[in-house]
Amino acid sequence: MIERIKLRLRGEGGTTIVEMLTVMIIMSIVFAGITSVFVAGSKAAADQDRRFQAQVTTRLALDKIRRDIHCANDVTPFKTTEVTLKISAACGGDVSWCAAAVTGYSNRYALYRQLGTSCSSAGTKIADYLTSTNGSAPVVFPAFAHDVGCGCLASLQIDFAVSIKGTAVGAYELTDTIFLRNSTRI
Repeated sequence: MIERIKLRLRGEGGTTIVEMLTVMIIMSIVFAGITSVFVAGSKAAADQDRRFQAQVTTRLALDKIRRDIHCANDVTPFKTTEVTLKISAACGGDVSWCAAAVTGYSNRYALYRQLGTSCSSAGTKIADYLTSTNGSAPVVFPAFAHDVGCGCLASLQIDFAVSIKGTAVGAYELTDTIFLRNSTRI
């Protein structure tokens, strides 16, 4: 009986080193492919989350600035990256909005809101990932109009270009013309 087991075991062959290496190389190629798919999926999910967060905060910023503009009776001074909304003390007083460059990025800006007549990155950050479509500072406030003779209210145009990549390619844009409900009709 023992002889029979010994004979049987002698006929059993194991795997050679060449076979083992071949299997390991094939498995590492397969696992590398699977890993790259998972990493790409993870990066895409993170990118989509950042884009969604940027869009949501920008929509909320548009809503907040719309409320401030509706309370305002004038805009002074007007710049394409900064405005001061003249608001009566009953509504909370003057509010300034500005787009300031985010340090460490060449084409990324944040939108700040600050009480008073001056604005800086020391104010409350309301939105992030604003970008410029022309390579210079973003034109967040393209136009302010208070036409004489039409009996119209003053209006401020808003243009938020949002891109997590810092380029105009694939930028999400929110634009609106908002009327100052407390302005005088001239």
